[in-house]
Amino acid sequence: MTDPGVPAAAAPDAPPPRVSYLVFRLERRIRACLDEALARHGMTTTGYMALSELRLRDAPSSADLARIAFVTPQAMNLVIRDLEQRGLIRRDPHPRGGRALRTRLTPKGLTTLRRCDRSLDGIEAVMLAEIDDPDRTTLAEALTLCARALHPDPRP
Repeated sequence: MTDPGVPAAAAPDAPPPRVSYLVFRLERRIRACLDEALARHGMTTTGYMALSELRLRDAPSSADLARIAFVTPQAMNLVIRDLEQRGLIRRDPHPRGGRALRTRLTPKGLTTLRRCDRSLDGIEAVMLAEIDDPDRTTLAEALTLCARALHPDPRP
């Protein structure tokens, strides 16, 4: 019986794996680690992404957050509602009026986000343990270029 965690040896004449396949496999493994680590903080990956973006951007819309997190606006509205009920974010009327609400992190949200960040630091430390700093920089730059090539947007 073979160990499912260990890939079978490739045939000698097999082509190397496609980069997109390797990225997909890595994404799935990262996601599993993220889900587990964030659950210990009572957070989902989508909720963490929303809090992270709120730290980086000045009051993005719910629709912006949905696009960034690759979820529907309806799904993001549920996430936003949950985060607000838990006191991690607050929503205030837009100064120009209308129905738009400005979403911002609360101090409790920032504290939760920092705890989650520390968990993710541990995941990245394990993932990147065998990669030196110059190669980490090159990897980050290459992945950013790949993301921009597929979705030309100011933020990958």
